[in-house]
Amino acid sequence: MRKSLYETDEAIMEGIRNDDDRALAHLYKLHFPMISHFIISNSGTDDEAKDIYQEGVIVFYEKIKGNSLELSCQIKTYLYSVCRRLWLKRLAEKGRYANRIEDSENYLSLEEDVPQHEENERQFGVMAEALDQLGEPCRTLLEDFYIRAKGMQDIVEKFGYTNTDTAKNQKYKCLQRLKKLFFTSYKPEV
Repeated sequence: MRKSLYETDEAIMEGIRNDDDRALAHLYKLHFPMISHFIISNSGTDDEAKDIYQEGVIVFYEKIKGNSLELSCQIKTYLYSVCRRLWLKRLAEKGRYANRIEDSENYLSLEEDVPQHEENERQFGVMAEALDQLGEPCRTLLEDFYIRAKGMQDIVEKFGYTNTDTAKNQKYKCLQRLKKLFFTSYKPEV
């Protein structure tokens, strides 16, 4: 498997500084699933997730190009924090968020979010490794259901199961295998 030129955060930032479109394209693909999951889990749609992620990437891009970003965390953590703020503001504008956004700002400081996001980052890494170990068709089945939000009937048709009960049973077995792989590898920091 060919490795990307942009394996590290530093390489991505350097690519952006050097106007390499591949760095930005890689960044777009790299962290979108996390932002999409956050937004969809918090009253959003896939289109809204794409909009918010694009806005977050633009903020990051402009700060990199303007040399005004002193990154004290991973790009993923920074984008999560920026996109989270943007999403909460959008929810407040739409009236889908009960608290006033000013009340929430106290809880959204990037510095306060860093330890939790770093732990989340670690967990995402362990989960990605567990998914890689899981193999096919379990990996695609779980991604289709949990990440792409496909319905059971779509999964039945895609994988050729006889009915939705069979697909649900297979999903359950795959999820159990994934949990076992995850918890075998994951060691919480104390």
